Amino acid sequence: MRRRYLLLKIESLQEIDEKDFRNAVWDAVLRLFGEYGASKTGIALIDYDVAKKYAIIRCAHTEVDMVRASLASITEINAKPVATYVLGVSGTLKSLRRKFFSPQ
Repeated sequence: MRRRYLLLKIESLQEIDEKDFRNAVWDAVLRLFGEYGASKTGIALIDYDVAKKYAIIRCAHTEVDMVRASLASITEINAKPVATYVLGVSGTLKSLRRKFFSPQ
């Protein structure tokens, strides 16, 4: 299966822990597209950094738009206001990290 990696910026005044973020993403996909749609995404949380407020999510290459729509629908996690932004999408984890984390 071909995959895509999405780099996300998480904007929130309070800290959101990894488990709560993972559950919020999964719930958003389920809410918008149901169990069948969620199963097609193959979504997985690869990396999460509370301090830097970023996350990397893996999904099926055909379902990137579905995942992006689900992420946009997340407005709060545990009654804390949250916004998630997709900073970039890549076919490999290595190129995503090189593009966004290496010094320019």
